[in-house]
Amino acid sequence: MAVPGSRAPVETHHSGADMSFASEFREFAVKGSVVDLAVGVIIGAAFGKIVDSLVKDLIMPIVGRIFGGLDFSNWFVMLGSPPAGYGGPMTYEALTKAGVPLFAYGNFITVAINFVILAFIIFLMVKQINRLKRDTPPAPPAAPPEDVVLLREIRDALKR
Repeated sequence: MAVPGSRAPVETHHSGADMSFASEFREFAVKGSVVDLAVGVIIGAAFGKIVDSLVKDLIMPIVGRIFGGLDFSNWFVMLGSPPAGYGGPMTYEALTKAGVPLFAYGNFITVAINFVILAFIIFLMVKQINRLKRDTPPAPPAAPPEDVVLLREIRDALKR
């Protein structure tokens, strides 16, 4: 089947020497970009935990102190009643453990602040990396291989 605008036909199916599904998957999984993506996801998850701790343990207490002891995590609306005989505290954590459905908009605020901080940190990192790339002089081009040098000498000799 030919692709419009191309000169050569594009093959849409393989011959009898098809790669098995497992070997195709193995080839896909070990490609550098897939491995790089996996490493990025793992590092990103770990970095997310660090930022989550930064927000939860360092920034939110300061924000809470500025706004008079405000704790976003306890901003919620109960969507159901606590279980019969529940005598625990009416906090987000306790009610969640008791199985009470909650509309936890305070947690959403915390996650949104977490995202803004994470985006800002990533922005600063990318900005710094780009600045370092601009400051680094480009590497000198690699010397051409011997056969190329020899062919150039032959070409130059024939021009004389």
